[in-house]
Amino acid sequence: MSQQSLNLFEIPFKELFAKIKSEYSSFEYHFAKHAILIYNQAGLTIGQIRLPLHLCIDDQLDILTEQAKVLYISIESGSGALCLMDGNVNTYHTTFSAYMTRKKQGVSQIKYLNKKGKSRAGSRVRLAKTLEFFEKINANLNKVLSEQKVDRIALNCSTTLIPYLHNSKVPCPFDKKDFRLYKIPLHIPQSNFTHLDKAVKKLMAPKLFYHLKDVEDLSVLTE
Repeated sequence: MSQQSLNLFEIPFKELFAKIKSEYSSFEYHFAKHAILIYNQAGLTIGQIRLPLHLCIDDQLDILTEQAKVLYISIESGSGALCLMDGNVNTYHTTFSAYMTRKKQGVSQIKYLNKKGKSRAGSRVRLAKTLEFFEKINANLNKVLSEQKVDRIALNCSTTLIPYLHNSKVPCPFDKKDFRLYKIPLHIPQSNFTHLDKAVKKLMAPKLFYHLKDVEDLSVLTE
């Protein structure tokens, strides 16, 4: 059954949370997903509201701040981008690039190494550039996080690249289980500032996800 979605940007946060509290006896704020799960009387999930990261709430849906600081990071083979959002304002951004892709095959050096090794000179150059690429990213992350206290770290990075991020010669300033981590729930076509900025803007408003069979139970939010 296909999932439906509805942007709730027209409903003020306080009004949205008041509706949930008054109309639904069972709901839960999920910190890792930064989403509110709404249940029916049988205890089954009938809807999920993805919240914008600049909004911080507690388990009772009380607003703590609408000006949270969020570091957004997007990394793929050969390119990366990050930006720091202070509430709705972008206060810093930068990009990274490196020669990490085998031109003829069109695959990253990391994927190629897993199959063929690193004996050729070209492969060794690309591997060196790969390591340097993650060192530069981590050096920048260290600088930003030493100067700014962020509430969440939103990350878009494939599982293939995660070990390189965390095993770099320049240590990553957060570990794989950092409680602030948030997996960006959108496809980012390219890890550059233009596409990362588009993703950030898409995540700025609450969004309800549900199935058509539950639309009547969610009418207070969907009508």
